[in-house]
Amino acid sequence: MPTLLHRPTARLLPRFLAAVVAGLLAAAAAPLVGAPAAAADTVTATDGCLQSVPDPGTTAPVDICFTLFRPAGATKDSPVPMVLHSHGWGGSRTTDPAAFAYLTDSGFGVLSFDQRGFGESGGRAHIENPDVEGRDVQAIVDLVAAQPWVKTQGPGDPVLGAIGGSYGGGYQFVGALSEIRDRGATRFDALVPEITWFSLTESLFPQGVPRTEWAAALTAAALPTDALPPRVVQGFVEATATGNVPTYLHDFLDRNGPEWHLRQGRRLDVPVLFGQGATDNLFPLDQGLKNFGRVLTDKARSRSIFVGYNGGHTLPAVLPAGTNLDIPLATADACSTTLGSPDFADLGLRFLQQNLQGRRTGLTGFGRYHLTTAAGDRCVSVPAVAPTTSVELGEVVTTVGAGAPLAYPIAQGPLTIAGSPTLDARLTALGLDNRAFLGLSVGTSPLDARIVQNNMLPIRENGIAIDKPRRGVELPSVAVDVPAGQTLFLTVAPVSDMSVGFGSRVVGAMRMKDVVVHLPVTSR
Repeated sequence: MPTLLHRPTARLLPRFLAAVVAGLLAAAAAPLVGAPAAAADTVTATDGCLQSVPDPGTTAPVDICFTLFRPAGATKDSPVPMVLHSHGWGGSRTTDPAAFAYLTDSGFGVLSFDQRGFGESGGRAHIENPDVEGRDVQAIVDLVAAQPWVKTQGPGDPVLGAIGGSYGGGYQFVGALSEIRDRGATRFDALVPEITWFSLTESLFPQGVPRTEWAAALTAAALPTDALPPRVVQGFVEATATGNVPTYLHDFLDRNGPEWHLRQGRRLDVPVLFGQGATDNLFPLDQGLKNFGRVLTDKARSRSIFVGYNGGHTLPAVLPAGTNLDIPLATADACSTTLGSPDFADLGLRFLQQNLQGRRTGLTGFGRYHLTTAAGDRCVSVPAVAPTTSVELGEVVTTVGAGAPLAYPIAQGPLTIAGSPTLDARLTALGLDNRAFLGLSVGTSPLDARIVQNNMLPIRENGIAIDKPRRGVELPSVAVDVPAGQTLFLTVAPVSDMSVGFGSRVVGAMRMKDVVVHLPVTSR
């Protein structure tokens, strides 16, 4: 059987220079590990490393290091299910048994591991590439399956779940989907990913427009550990400097997410509890909605739950001004409470107990989207997030390159929007690379309208266009109650905080005629 091969011997990794960025990224993933309980003295923690595939272009195997937590009473005669955990970008594995006491006390074994390029693991991070990190995760599953105290469903097939957020959600998808590619089926039985992505290229470069602040932050978090291949660092620097994405960087990232596997015809047929940040402006709400709606089979979706909360990778929106800058933590997640848990970690525990242990935990809400509103005080549960109502706006004009945001009224409150709105228009632009940013906002007038959940998306037109039809332009996914006396607006701006410096290079204007906004309106 695979053994705990050796104690970690990989390089020591300085993190001081990236402390602020790494802290922000780690804080974004904080809901994933339950509130620490008193460490059980009977939990056995074992550190080790296994050897995985070499980095591309090299020949030396790479150490993947981990800590294995064996709960009290787990033996060959009384085996237990296993839960995998891994960290966010720039982080490292969890080694304190107290962090997982809520799982080990409930009869789960836990393995937390350093992903390639981070912590004590070797190699460089290829950002969840199926041929690299996908193989790492499969090797971890092989090791877990060989432990005599881990419950199995057949040779090499453990009863297995997974938790983790951001990059720690990415490993869950690359592990499960690469197994479907390589083995025909995944050995994971349930997943609990939070604040992770559907497509890295969509997330980092929507319509090819860099999310400058996040591209810079992710690069900075990797530099002290030398985690990224030099060519990738060069690509991020080039994108940040020019506002355009180099082809080689796009190609590097293109395979590294569920969207690529979906294009290859692969879908997940296991239950998943999704947690996604509605105020996340790195991996926005739409990324989770697409994973839930497209990557799962119909059968798996009927056994899965989607929870949207105000949190995630959240930077404040100042221009244009956003909402949710000061939502108390206690009101950030109304939906876990609605589903019978005090927080998402407890909801995840119940989900794993039901799917890995066969326990009845009273879970409800399967097959539905549960979205915390922008104010954080209400959970909207809907069966679908596609638009249900269309509103004609006529003409929308914005400057590009420079100027102030403009807010165009759509509808009066009270009404509730929950899902993914879109826009149709005939677009005229005369510059070489025209970029404007669109989002929904709420206020009593255009002067005080604030961007819902801090997110905007670009509309980009390369070259001259005269009344060019644009259909299905994505607006940011949201959940918001528009109260009586307030108005829902479409805000159009020449600039956006998340893409600082990457509006149009030439000052001018963009005109959209026959604008129709399609809204996912739901009743209270």
